[in-house]
Amino acid sequence: MAYAPFDLTGKVALVTGGNRGIGYGMAEALAASNAHVAIWGRKDAANKEAVEALSKLGAGDVKAWSVDVSDESAVIDAMKATVDAFGRVDTCIANAGVGFGASSFAEMDTETWNKNMAVNLDGAFWTLREATKHITERAKAGDPGGSLVGVASLAAIEGAARNQAYAATKGGLISMLKAIAVETARYGIRANAILPGWIATDMTQSAQNTEAFQTKVISRVPARRWGEPKDFGGVAVYLASDASTYHSGDTFLIDGGYAIF
Repeated sequence: MAYAPFDLTGKVALVTGGNRGIGYGMAEALAASNAHVAIWGRKDAANKEAVEALSKLGAGDVKAWSVDVSDESAVIDAMKATVDAFGRVDTCIANAGVGFGASSFAEMDTETWNKNMAVNLDGAFWTLREATKHITERAKAGDPGGSLVGVASLAAIEGAARNQAYAATKGGLISMLKAIAVETARYGIRANAILPGWIATDMTQSAQNTEAFQTKVISRVPARRWGEPKDFGGVAVYLASDASTYHSGDTFLIDGGYAIF
């Protein structure tokens, strides 16, 4: 018999940016583990495709909303709509992100800085804040417990040349989650960060098509391959499950061993 806590029947998991890439890999595993899954994504066609595919995997319902997390009012409205539709949110994964760099730090303009901040840090802040409001209110009513997750990056802890704005947002996200973990533990809330390494997604497509990157960077990954969205399914299910109820304030580095090599 399977380890019972990994069966997410009755739990509701929200994944921002869950219609593609790492977010989809996590949403796929959550749905297969019988969770109800809410997807927030900006592209309606991708949302529809994800809902159709994920609905075939488990016993839970899958729904999607068109949401731009860089819009505070849109996040507030979407969280209300999600709670109204499912009755609750148990796990909130702030995964939506962008990655804008520059030819050099000296040439990086304020627009590039602001575009990264708007989605990666402001959007995560509003998403996690609204989820915390809901879970805290539920806890005060006698139903404690919830999991908050932020998808940061290896760039947060290693030097990311020409990507300082992106790195700053991901480092800030880790610090935000640690602070949330300390403050909200009394309500049964845990907060953790996931740090992907080099993962084959739309965001890294240009690097995937570069022979020099393949030979100079991916060859240094001990696992000897690009990571894939499905590599994040296990950690998503763990953090959404009752198996992680005493695990908070941590960072999960999913990079095939790159950072330690």
